[in-house]
Amino acid sequence: MADPRGFINIPLRVLPVRRPVSERLGDWNEVYEDFAEESVREQAGRCMDCGIPFCHNGCPLGNLIPEWNDLVRTGRWREAFDRLHATNNFPDFTGRLCPAPCEPACVLGINQPPVTIKQVEYEIVERGFAEGWTDPILPSVQTGKLVAVVGSGPAGLAAAQQLTRGGHSVTVFERDDRIGGLLRYGIPEFKMEKRILDRRLEQMIGEGTVFKTGVNVGVDLTVEQLREEFDAVVLAGGATAWRDLPIPGREFDGIYQAMEFLPWANRVQAGDMAEPPITAHGKKVIIIGGGDTGADCLGTAHRQGATHVHQFEIMPRPPETRDPSTPWPTYPLVMRTTSAHEEGGDRVFSVNTEEFTGKDGRVTGLRAHEVRRQGGGFEKVEGTDFELEADLVLLAMGFVGPERSPLLADLGVEFTDRGNVARDAEYATAVPGVFVAGDMGRGQSLIVWAIAEGRSAAASVDRYLMGRTALPSPIVSTAAPIR
Repeated sequence: MADPRGFINIPLRVLPVRRPVSERLGDWNEVYEDFAEESVREQAGRCMDCGIPFCHNGCPLGNLIPEWNDLVRTGRWREAFDRLHATNNFPDFTGRLCPAPCEPACVLGINQPPVTIKQVEYEIVERGFAEGWTDPILPSVQTGKLVAVVGSGPAGLAAAQQLTRGGHSVTVFERDDRIGGLLRYGIPEFKMEKRILDRRLEQMIGEGTVFKTGVNVGVDLTVEQLREEFDAVVLAGGATAWRDLPIPGREFDGIYQAMEFLPWANRVQAGDMAEPPITAHGKKVIIIGGGDTGADCLGTAHRQGATHVHQFEIMPRPPETRDPSTPWPTYPLVMRTTSAHEEGGDRVFSVNTEEFTGKDGRVTGLRAHEVRRQGGGFEKVEGTDFELEADLVLLAMGFVGPERSPLLADLGVEFTDRGNVARDAEYATAVPGVFVAGDMGRGQSLIVWAIAEGRSAAASVDRYLMGRTALPSPIVSTAAPIR
């Protein structure tokens, strides 16, 4: 059992140090320095193994956090690695990219800094890869059933790996030229180097999952062919329809969506080209949107050599400490500073852009004003109008749902009022044998939710094909029944 005095003996929460800004802006490598094993074990020892571990509730995957914390504390790394993978296919992804809703739910966090759960997770999986504990896991039997997974983001990959391990023959279709979805072309290298994704794909290929890139299902492979060749289909194409800003001047050149900008930087790092066709080099950049995607644009613009960057957020500046509106153990409304924010640029809160300005068809700046919250919306603060120069404007305002593609149209799936693919509590759409997981059914969300939904959808597909399932299902969809 855990040391009940661990958090008393080791009161300080310690995290690895980020590399100096001047150093990391000169490359695209991940930003953290190594963390000593002794420090990891001490931090894991702060976990008291609560009688009611609220961290479980905070984690959509239901990770067995107190168990692998204590295994790390006592140096039983291989057992910790196995316990971690019992609930999470890709802790190497979540240990880097998840915002860790488990940590603000930590009981210790009521009156002290919470346990460094995410860092311990990261250290466990990296130890496993270093020690060679990631051999392919092969099924004991083959069912003869064929499953297509459309989309290779975290939800699709999780569903594919679970179904492959369950004995089904799984083919993952990706319309891009490489596997990974937003993990490949949305997440910058400095947040997750793509070698991390590639090594996990090697494991999946060794297990028997088949990957086909450059296939736009519904166009290159018709729905009729899809249904004829496969016994079940999992839709995991994500919520890729971006939110736009239809204001005067939107037509000017130099205004791009974040996902028109970010993939090029990753392609440069992959060796596809020497320079990106859209770059922040030598430019004054304005990013509209204060979330994670905006921060990804910020860090990318820094590394490309922007002269200055402003990041706009329409919401007010969050408080420095947990707001009463988000009490423990909920995910708190609090000011967060990412590594990209630490590297420079100006964050501007409570601001709304009303018009882009330009010359000769190209953006030169924008006009904006401050806003205040009023009821369920925002109102202009009179007398706060201002103009700002810009050579490049990036829209990072989130996504509104899945693209209305030929695939979805030809399948005949139904949609929710919010524009997502409708499904029942078993992740099944209105079309027999067709299931949906991740952002395509849930709407834009976290990577940890995507993996959890992929695992749950896989269990439902297995039950549909075999009449029963032994695959774990971490979450049950709260969606209304499909008629």
